[in-house]
Amino acid sequence: MPRGGKKGHKGRGKQFSNPEEIDRQMRAQRELEENGGAEKEGSSESEEESSSDDESEVRKRSGVEGLIEIENPNRVAQKSKKVAEIDVSAPRELSRREREEIEKQKSKERYMKLHLEGKTEQARADLARLAIIKKQREEAAKKREELRKEKEAEEAKAKR
Repeated sequence: MPRGGKKGHKGRGKQFSNPEEIDRQMRAQRELEENGGAEKEGSSESEEESSSDDESEVRKRSGVEGLIEIENPNRVAQKSKKVAEIDVSAPRELSRREREEIEKQKSKERYMKLHLEGKTEQARADLARLAIIKKQREEAAKKREELRKEKEAEEAKAKR
């Protein structure tokens, strides 16, 4: 089966360079290096430093960047701060998530405080439910007490 499945291979075939072409390019590159090295040997150190600075700027800006000044507001250059410059006592700005988390905790604490005081709807409902349960338990305790007394009375009559 051909490469690429039933429809056939869509990619290009591999292209190899001629060995003669490679030799010619290498000779041209060596000549440039030799000519460039001879020119630099004759110049002074200060000229070399300034030319290396110029070359680094040219290398940094490739393509259209050298022609057009672009300032991207989203691209912020990282500035390293020294330890002496950092102000530890200054309040740090919290992120949105951190602020929301703190607000959530504070509101939960306020709610729990009001709940314990019995001022929230849920607390009122809980207290009402507890009151009903207390009444039911008291009534059940009274009934048990009455039944116990009746049993004792019957047992006392049976012994006589």
